[in-house]
Amino acid sequence: MNVSSLKLPSGKSVAIDEKGYLLDWTAWSRPVAETMAEADGLDLSGDHWVVLAIFREYFEKYEIEPPMRALVRQVRERLGEGKGNSRHLYRLFPGGPGVQACRYAGLPRPLSCV
Repeated sequence: MNVSSLKLPSGKSVAIDEKGYLLDWTAWSRPVAETMAEADGLDLSGDHWVVLAIFREYFEKYEIEPPMRALVRQVRERLGEGKGNSRHLYRLFPGGPGVQACRYAGLPRPLSCV
């Protein structure tokens, strides 16, 4: 595994793997997510932060990223019926909610992306 670092605006760096995922999920912070998103050309909105919180909460509880059905259900509960669907998630995370949101949330690379 190739290890590199992500340099944050503060000058601090965090270790990432060759795909850009944090090596230590506890090193995550909002500036980490913002820096990753900015590199992808995205500005994180309130809806993005809700999804990232869902990812982190689910991971803390189950030690794995949320499957799409569970993610959609949680988004629907928190953001309402109109946003609780996979179309909305793909608009937020065009690189794929499972992959891109997982990376922005500071979680390990999803098992489906090995």
